[in-house]
Parts: sequence; structure tokens; C-alpha cells
Amino acid sequence: MEVESFVSKTLDLLQEEREAEIEETRLWQENISLKDLQSKGVCLLKLQIGSQSTGLYGRSLIVLEPRRHMGVSILPSNNFGPGDIVGVYDLDGCKPSSQVCTGVVTRASQSAITVACEDPPDRLNLDTELYNLLKLANDVTYKRMKKALTTLNGYSSGPASDLISVLFGYSEPSCNSQPSELSFLNTGLDSSQREAVSFALSQREVAVIHGPPGTGKTTTVVEIILQAVKQGLKVLCCAGSNVAVDNLVERLAKAKARVLRLGHPARLLESIQKHSLDAVLAHSDNASIIADIRRDMDKAFMGMKKQRDKGEKIHLKREVSELRKELRTREAAAITEVLKRADVVLATNTGANDTGPLKSLPADHFDWVVIDECAQALESSCWIPLLRARKCILAGDYKQLPPTIKSQTAASKGLSVSLMERLVQNRGDSVVRMLTVQYRMNRDIMTWASDHMYQGKLTAHGSVEKHLLRDLPGVASVEETCTPLLLIDTAGCGLNETEATDEQSKGNPGEVDIVELHIKALTEAGVKSKDIAVIAPYNLQVDLLRQRLSTRHPDLEIKSVDGFQGREKEAVVLTLVRSNRKGEVGFLAEDRRINVAVTRARRHLAVVCDTKTVTTHAFLKTLVDHMTQHGDVRTAFEYLQNYTRDHRGTKANCAKANASSSSSSSSKQQPRGQAGSKVEPGNKKASGGKGSQRGDPQNGSGPSTHSRPGPSTATEDEQRRTLVQYQEIKDQVERFLQDQDQAELRFPSTLNSHDRLLVHQVAEELGLNHESQGEGKDRFIVVSRPPAEPHQAREDPQPLQPAAGLEEERNSPDPPGGLFSQSAVDLKSLHLERMRREEKRRQEKKHLENVHKGHQTQMAKQAKAKGKTKKTKAGACEIVAAAMPDDDFDSLIAAVVKAERVCSFVKCKTSVVHLGQLCSFCNRQYCLGHHIPEVHGCGDLAKANARMRISKEGVLYAGSGLKDKSVDPNRKAYLHRKLDSRLKDMEKQRKTKPKEKETN
Repeated sequence: MEVESFVSKTLDLLQEEREAEIEETRLWQENISLKDLQSKGVCLLKLQIGSQSTGLYGRSLIVLEPRRHMGVSILPSNNFGPGDIVGVYDLDGCKPSSQVCTGVVTRASQSAITVACEDPPDRLNLDTELYNLLKLANDVTYKRMKKALTTLNGYSSGPASDLISVLFGYSEPSCNSQPSELSFLNTGLDSSQREAVSFALSQREVAVIHGPPGTGKTTTVVEIILQAVKQGLKVLCCAGSNVAVDNLVERLAKAKARVLRLGHPARLLESIQKHSLDAVLAHSDNASIIADIRRDMDKAFMGMKKQRDKGEKIHLKREVSELRKELRTREAAAITEVLKRADVVLATNTGANDTGPLKSLPADHFDWVVIDECAQALESSCWIPLLRARKCILAGDYKQLPPTIKSQTAASKGLSVSLMERLVQNRGDSVVRMLTVQYRMNRDIMTWASDHMYQGKLTAHGSVEKHLLRDLPGVASVEETCTPLLLIDTAGCGLNETEATDEQSKGNPGEVDIVELHIKALTEAGVKSKDIAVIAPYNLQVDLLRQRLSTRHPDLEIKSVDGFQGREKEAVVLTLVRSNRKGEVGFLAEDRRINVAVTRARRHLAVVCDTKTVTTHAFLKTLVDHMTQHGDVRTAFEYLQNYTRDHRGTKANCAKANASSSSSSSSKQQPRGQAGSKVEPGNKKASGGKGSQRGDPQNGSGPSTHSRPGPSTATEDEQRRTLVQYQEIKDQVERFLQDQDQAELRFPSTLNSHDRLLVHQVAEELGLNHESQGEGKDRFIVVSRPPAEPHQAREDPQPLQPAAGLEEERNSPDPPGGLFSQSAVDLKSLHLERMRREEKRRQEKKHLENVHKGHQTQMAKQAKAKGKTKKTKAGACEIVAAAMPDDDFDSLIAAVVKAERVCSFVKCKTSVVHLGQLCSFCNRQYCLGHHIPEVHGCGDLAKANARMRISKEGVLYAGSGLKDKSVDPNRKAYLHRKLDSRLKDMEKQRKTKPKEKETN
């Protein structure tokens, strides 16, 4: 690659990125009110200046705080933090014309924001004026990268000449003559780390250390730096983020290396601030002189605030200017001395520019440049430090997330390709050494990443190969703490994704419920909240999780995938959010994003997802397949059901389930509730097929399509409760079947009619006798085993097809055999027994019909009393759901077909066979007179859908938006003419005052 073409292309892409960032800020300022900006946390309104002082390099430190005289002492919730570029504006608004100054936030607390300005703003009034504070796009980084690329384009001779030649392919990398034996300072390095250190020391121009998650990349880089210092070399060590730089400072300081950290002290970790430039200068020989100058400047500032005389203020201002010049001279001399004394100087990539402290050093002062986390930094930012040395060491993992870029166009054109990734693609193994032993993850968690991202080269160290949550002190050995992988499948459970009305972020409240239950299970088992992380790919989901969990678990970390890169936790719960019929996965299709999320976990990884949706993407399907094969798989319905039962006090049953599950998951764990069955992703035996959005059970034993109780228009919460109650009743009946000593099972009279219907349904499915006894409130159900008779084929009702718009569902499994005896009975006894059962069924049906009619009558009276009228009829599915299992299904089918042929609007009998309209919100057929959503009762849903459509597509349709109240231009001109005419008439009618007669 030619240097000139690279620089030209990169400058154009940086300009696109800069314009995208500026446009985002402009839209904030122009289209959003200041109050809305404050609610978003990017603006603070009506602040007063608490104090002003002088900081390093003569910068003015301004402390902005709320109006204390108004009784306000706490700032509103905001996103301001150290390092943010901000603008200070007067109360005219956040426009360029009203900007007072710009600066960098050095300290942010709940009561004040401290901003460092390069020069003291003249427009600041320390007495009574109020100001607004707004986050700005950071143009400092852009300017530094642009300057570095311009320097690179004209670079002719200097320390980095050979390095530039190798990095752009003009020459081949070469090696130094290295001694045969190398004395390692860290004796605990593994073989791959030792090879990487030796390789880095032997290379003349460049070496790349590829460190997958948990392989000790930082440990290896620290060893390389210490070996260079041991040889008497000067090292400039950089990274893309302050956190990565601070991590290296801590490790090098422990090894007794002379380190110096550049940057704002407010941006650094508290533990390493003693190694910052400010702290070292404070203990230098010139510290007392510099302190005296600063005190004189502060006194001058106080005098300017108190002085009323204009001439005296001008004199004090001139004095401050002279003191600042003296201060800069003294500080420059002190900085140069401190920098030359340090063996390792550390800074961010952009902090290593030649306009900061490093300008005091000669161009060839550093022998090496080490860039950590190189794969997460823009290549243009890496060239800022690279031009200062003859050799570079690049460390990172290009299989994780690339640098964050706002302009998708610039990213697609190559701006997101890092220097490390480009070098690996062009040079390959000739400049790369990969670390292969990882010290973080359980082997089952690691294997997936190793196979699909790192060519299967990773191996787990013996200390972490089999470690689990139960091995932590104080953690109980329960099902959740005994498995490294847990997949909670929401396919077919109605836990669909949602979309914010004002943005394109996604959320999934149903998955939030499951995450909350799993966090509760882990913490009750003894896992500390600080050892757990919840990761979501969408910011809306992160907000939903924080609202639900942060109060109860303040130490629990909840972040996006991007925000958790470079971190690790003992347990990670990952919610993938996406659940839709189209199988869209959005930016989950970014393989590196999923790799980062999965590899944050040390001992336990729980993934909550809709397998039917996510397995449409090949890479995500490999994750589901791996977790199915090596982990524990549960359906969301089963998970919700089990923990609901726990909350009701039946923990003994769950203890048995836990014991059986943990014993069956020693090698390849299988899904709960299945004996020896392997669950295939998207087609599990535990799953009821595709399911519908009504919360169908996923273990194949829930209410079937033709016998589901309750109306099809029930809310999702009611559906979920119905399914949980159904499964509890079935479990109770199955335990009765297993207990041969129990002759019959009585259900209490406290059951409502809906629960009694569930009992009858379960008993009928299992081939048991079931009858109601008692009257009124004392009515209860008795379930018993059938008498000994030959196994006969029962006339099971054929299932009906689901209503239009609902997804296809699988039938329930056949009733278990072996419940009837095979002993011979004569035909007369058999006939009499059958007639007795039929009579009981008819009586039961008649009673239930009476109860149902009474319930409908009562509901109609209540609706009439409230003044409400129902606008839709009961649909075909409701007719099926309300029917008895042993009804005449031929007649029932005929009734359903007839109901489907007429309009669903109440009292409307118009045929919709040829001319009809299906409502997309309630899935019912209406005639052309009632198909409009506002007419038949779906108006609110239609409005919400329209708002979401406008937000997503950015297109205003007819009738949307605010009414245009501006006056028509023709009408306005007519009114002006009429006003002028009226004024002229009034002027003519005005009587002039008679002049006074002149007197002689």
C-alpha cells in the first residue's frame, strides 16, 4: 500500500466521521429542547460559577454548581465525566453565538462539575451570571490524528523510517541477533507467552502479540517492556483507552519500573495518580517556585473579582498574563527533567501528541513504542506515537470489537480496519505470535470461542478448566451453580421484542423477567452481586434491566457488549433480545460482538434468547448448538414455572429436580423435564413447536389448540399464569398416579371455574375418571383411576386448525398407555360401565354450561353498569376454547365456520367471504363498514403502530404530525391590504386641531 494513497483515503474517511459527529451534535442543538437535552443527561441548565483557580500548564479550572441561593444543592442526573469535551454557554441558548468557552471536564460529582479551560474566558462573570453546560463533539482527537497523518505523508528521515517501510510493505521485517538463552523476569510464563516474548525481543521493526480473551496478554506485554528496560531502552507505552493504560501502569509499578503517566489526573485511577505527571512535578525541585506562582495568580484572580476600578482590573489582568508566562517556562523545564528520568512513559494514543508534554523531548528519545489493545483503536490514532520510535510492539485481539465509529459509510469503506488487523492480513505468521493458554474460562465456555474464532488453538489451564460457581467460598451447590452453560430458550413463549417509539433500539421485557429470576437464583445460592454481570446488545434493554435490578442489586454490573469489552466476571447473563417472526437479528450478526459477550464469563454463562429467531444466523446457530450439546437447556415457560412454584413454597420438588438434573449433566447435560432426549435447537422435544404469541408451554404437555381454556384475546400475563396453573395441576395428578397407595385425588372447593376446567382437561388427557361433587361454594372435583377394563381406543376429538394469523402448533403427546388393565370383561359389563360414564359426562357438561351462562350474564351486567359496550363478537377460537372436550365436534366445526364468514363487529351479520378486511391488530375479519381500527376498537394500537412507523422510517404520512397553523400567504397579503385600506379611511376621518388665531 502506498503511503500517499493511504493518507489521502484515511483523511477523507476521518472527515466523514467528523461530519457525522458534528451532525449528531447539531441535531441535538437544533431539534431538541434544552430541557429534553438535560433529561438525556447531555446538558445542565442554569449553573453558577462557584470558584475559579489555575491548574497545570496555566489552565483555568472553573467549578460550576447549582444555584445554592435557590436551595438547590444537587445536580440533575447526567452523563458528564472526566475527559468529556464541553461548552459553556450563556442563557440565550446553546448556540455558537452564545458560547462563552470550551473545556475539558476534570472532575464530576453530584454537586459540581469542574471544567479546565486553556485560557481564562473574558466573558465569565463570577458574581451573578448563570450558564448552561453542553457536551460537545471532540475535535481535539480529530485534529491530532489529521496532523499525524499529514506528518506521515511527508516523513522522509527520522527514527520511524524503517518501521514505516515495513508497515506499508516496502520492505520485509527483519530480526536481530538474540542470545540463545533469555532470563525471564516472570518465571510463571507458559510456553506460548515465552515464545511471544522472545519473538518480540528478536524482531527489528515490528512484532504482533495476538492475545485471545484470558490468555495473559497484559502479563506478556509487561514482561516485554521490562526486558526492554533491562536492556537500557526507553519505551513509550500507549493504548486507545485510559483504562488500558492505567492497567499497564499498575502492573509495571509493581515490578519497580520507573513509570510516568501522562494525562489529566481526574481521568486516572486513584491508585496510580501518584505516578501521574502532576504528582511527580509536585515533588520536583521546582515545585515550590511553581506553587508560589500559582498562589500569586489565584490572588490576582480574587482581586479581579473584588476590584471595582476598571484601571486596576486591567493592571491585575496584565499581571496574571506575566505570571502565566513564567509558570509555563518553569513547568516546561520541570517536565523535561521528569520525562528524561522515566524508563517507561505511558499515555493514550492521542495523549502522545507533540503538542503536549512530549514536545519537550527530542524526536529520537524513545527506542520502542508499545501499543496495547491495538485492534480496538483507529489506525490513524496509532500513528501519533508510532512516528516517535524505530520499533513497535502491537498487542490485542482483532477477533473482538473494532473501534467505535459513528459514520457507517466511513466504517464500510475501511475506517474500522485497525493497524493490527491490516498487518496480520498482509504479513501473516511472519510478524505474529498467538497466545494459546487461557486462564479465565471454564473449558466448556472456552471451547466454542476456540473452535469458531481461534482455529481451535486455545486450551484451558488446569486451574480454570473445570472451575464452577459452586467452588467459590460461600456458594451452595445447586443446579445453577453446577453448570457452566445454561441456555434459556424463549421460542414460542410470546416473549417478543419491543422497539422504543423515539429510537431504533430494541428491548424485551419478557427476557428481563427471566434474567431477574436467574439473578435471584444465583444470589440466593450465595453468589455475590459484584461477581455477576448482565450484558445486553441494545441500550434499551440495558435501561430496562437497570430499572428492574439496580435497586435490589446495587453491585450488579449491567452494561452493553461494547461497554464490557476488556472485562470479566465469574458469572455472565447474556440476553440477546431479538425475538420476531421474520428471524431478524440486526447487529447481532456481528460475530465479534457475540465473541466478546460470551468470553467475559469465567465460571458460568447463561444465555436468554429465542432460538428460533437467532438460529437464522449461521454463527449464532453454532453458539446455540454448542450450548445444547455441552450445557443445560430449559424453556422459558419451564423456567418461569419452576421459580413461580418455588415462591409458593414447594421447594422440595425443585430439590428433587435439581438432584436429578445435576446427576444427568455430568458429561453432556440434557434439558430438564426429558429423560434421555437430546434437544435440537429450534426443534426440541421440550418445545411445543413454533408456538404462538399466547404463551404456549414448551414441554409438549400444555393445553392443546382445541382445548385451551380462556379466550384467545387474553393478555400475555394471564396466558402465562394459565399455563403455569395448568402445569402445576398436571404435576399434582402425575404424582397421584405414581402413588399406588392413594385411591383418589380430591381438589379443594376453593378452585374457581377456570381452574376446575383445567382439572377436567388434565384428567381427560390422562384417561382418568373425574367428577364434580357437592353444590355451590362447596363443589369440588375428585380424580380417580379408571376401573380395570380392556384397553380401548377412546374417541379423541380431532384438533381444529388455529385461527388466521396465529402460528402453527404441535399437538400434545398421546396419553400414557398402561393405565387400563388387560383383564377380560364381558360385553354387558363393559356396556353398562360406558353408559354410566356417559351419563356423568352429560351432567357435568350441563352444570358447566349453566356456570358459563351465569358468568356471561354477570359480565354483561357489569359492562352495562359501567356504560361500556363490547364492539366485537367472540371469535372462532373463543368458541373452541369454551367448548367441552367431548362435544359434537362436527357441529362445533360448522358453528366455527359460520362465525368466520360474518363480520366480527357486534350485531353485524354482513358476509365477509368475498369482501372483507382482516385487522392486523386483533386478527379478526370485518366488513368494509367496520374494518377501520378506530371503529371496531383497535384505535389505540393503530396510533401506536403509526407513531413507531414514522419514527423508524422517518416519513410523515398524510394526517400525521402537528396541524400547520401558519397563515396562507395569499390570505396574509389580503389582510395586509385590508388593514392598509382601513388605516387610510381612519386617517381621513380624523379631525385636525384648529390653529389658534394670531393676536396682534
